Amino acid sequence: MSSLDGPDEDNPLGKPAVPEHVQDAIRTLIEWAGDDPSREGLLDTPKRVARAWKEYCQGYGEDPAVHLSRVFEEVGGYNEVVLLKDIPFQSHCEHHMAPIIGKAAIAYLPKDHVVGISKLARVLHGFARRLQIQERLTAEVAQCIWDHLQPQGVAVVIEASHACMTARGVRTPGVSMITSRMMGTFLDDERSRKEVLSLMGY
Repeated sequence: MSSLDGPDEDNPLGKPAVPEHVQDAIRTLIEWAGDDPSREGLLDTPKRVARAWKEYCQGYGEDPAVHLSRVFEEVGGYNEVVLLKDIPFQSHCEHHMAPIIGKAAIAYLPKDHVVGISKLARVLHGFARRLQIQERLTAEVAQCIWDHLQPQGVAVVIEASHACMTARGVRTPGVSMITSRMMGTFLDDERSRKEVLSLMGY
């Protein structure tokens, strides 16, 4: 058994083997980049890269809406903005498969019920752990909350740095991109929109 097929330090629990054609694809990329995939330091790299990408993209295996299925109706008459801000996330852009690293602010105005605040972060991560563009990620998170919580309003603002811009191409570090999606009251009522953006720090 070769070192490419047997157990390794990156797979101590005997996770399912990485298919050979996946490893071959990564070896081809390494060779095309100018290195030798058969040298000692790169022997197990194809398996490590494959398992890392399976983890980066684990959002394809889940439905983020599941996290909004349990709600709470006993809220003592609370009917103001619920906001979770500075939620860190990581994603990868679908154009260069380069990292997108940022933070999100997610707010909603409840109608009849609320949801556990950690669930908002789980919805974000469920969509972020896929190949993405920031605009779609912002829209998907907002739409999911709108559809499944049926609140009076939803506001999502995402601010992120894109390695496809900072580490390649124009190579301009320190630049962040901001996207937003407003729905319901936050879209229709200017005062409500200003209030939620102020609470978010924008």
